[in-house]
Amino acid sequence: MALNARLDHRNPLVFDTHELGRRPGAQQRMTRSVDAPKDLGIKGVVGVPEGAPLELELRLESVMEGVLVTGTARAGAEGECVRCLEPLELELEADFQEMFSYPDADERGRVIAEPDSDAEDDEDRLFLEDGLFDLEPVLRDAVVLALPMQPVCQDDCPGLCSECGARLADDPDHHHDAVDIRWAALQGLAGSLEDGEKDEMSGAESGVDEKQEK
Repeated sequence: MALNARLDHRNPLVFDTHELGRRPGAQQRMTRSVDAPKDLGIKGVVGVPEGAPLELELRLESVMEGVLVTGTARAGAEGECVRCLEPLELELEADFQEMFSYPDADERGRVIAEPDSDAEDDEDRLFLEDGLFDLEPVLRDAVVLALPMQPVCQDDCPGLCSECGARLADDPDHHHDAVDIRWAALQGLAGSLEDGEKDEMSGAESGVDEKQEK
């Protein structure tokens, strides 16, 4: 990854590593509560609502090639059950670890005279910028991995009725009488015959009554 572009120290997800210096082995622990950024999660499925409290616990460790960041993010996530489509809430805990490299050091911590930010080896690397790093891209990846791809309101959620869409958890005895389509036509024919017989019987009874009157 290319060098970060103009990080703003006022951004709550931007952290300062100056206290560590370039002293391998030096560590710093910190906690921070921030508002969740927009679209933090799996879009359209489940995620942390924008502006919701997001608790961060971080350990920064200075190493030869940069700063190793290890941490945990905790927040409440919201989504929709994939079976019954009811809203759901769950507690999120996402662990992560990422190396933020010094821009003038290679992967072994050796100083490079003229760092090349476009080198192929740097495509997957994150860099410090003036001692600052942006945690947001790391946080987004960690949250997506920690969230369920198919969230359910409960493990045994029965879902919706495939015929009428009723929520089966609300009515465990819900069912529809199955009708074999091969017999449906015959049932209709039988009904027509019964109606015809009734009409004939009514006609015959009317004839008998007329004769008796004569």
